Amino acid sequence: METSEILRKVRRIEIKARGLSQNIFAGQYHSAFKGRGMAFSEVREYQFGDDIRDIDWNVTARFHRPYVKVFEEERELTVMLLVDVSSSLEFGTNVRMKKDLVAEIAATLAFSAIQNNDKIGVIFFSDRIEKYIPPKKGRKHILYIIREMLDFHAESKKTDVNMSIEFLTKVIKHRCTTFLISDFYTRNSFENTLMIANKKHDIVVIQVYDRRAKELPDVGLMKVVDAETGHEMYIDTSDKNLRRAHTAYWLRRQEQLHDTFTKSNVDFISVATHEDYVKKLMVLFAQRS
Repeated sequence: METSEILRKVRRIEIKARGLSQNIFAGQYHSAFKGRGMAFSEVREYQFGDDIRDIDWNVTARFHRPYVKVFEEERELTVMLLVDVSSSLEFGTNVRMKKDLVAEIAATLAFSAIQNNDKIGVIFFSDRIEKYIPPKKGRKHILYIIREMLDFHAESKKTDVNMSIEFLTKVIKHRCTTFLISDFYTRNSFENTLMIANKKHDIVVIQVYDRRAKELPDVGLMKVVDAETGHEMYIDTSDKNLRRAHTAYWLRRQEQLHDTFTKSNVDFISVATHEDYVKKLMVLFAQRS
């Protein structure tokens, strides 16, 4: 992709993502993703109904009247985007490719985070860690992240979600909110790793997919290629049994993923390339509020 084209795409995504984060997600993001805890703010005179455990005894003794400590939520978060950049993301049959959908979702989350004064970082992964961008603040930092997403070329074609989660727990020492974005075409189980990681961090899963992964069109003989292994074969899409088996496989796979996410106690959504991801994100935020 040429530099001028990348910059146009970055600008287009920035305008859309900033608009969404400012106008639609502003309040929902704040309430859906909490800060680390409560921080001391001020002391005020005791009022009926205050918790006596909050009484500041030193100030109370000085003024001979009860005073209580007031606490406020610590809002600043560290947000990590754990982004799949394997070859299976370079597919799309409708409005956009899966990798384009990932970039838009990630950009929207990034601008929502920065609007709340949160730091944001990224881990690009395939079946290895392709790139780690440490958490920072600022528009320039976010634009750099978006540019990398749009024009990133992974060294490996395959996927290992398990390894990416392990890397997250090693490199990020303090609790953070992590958005794991992938199509989850991975051959390794990651349930135990996800469960352990979610006890340390707040992990949210966003699955992206294309509708043709769910249902095949009846278009006769079709050549299909596994993007991660390079394996090629021809299939007869006019065969009803084949189309039915294709959908059945998808449903089984989705059920397995659903079980994994539920057992790991993580919030998750699935978004197709032809769907409005804004509505899906709003549902996700509302679930957590």
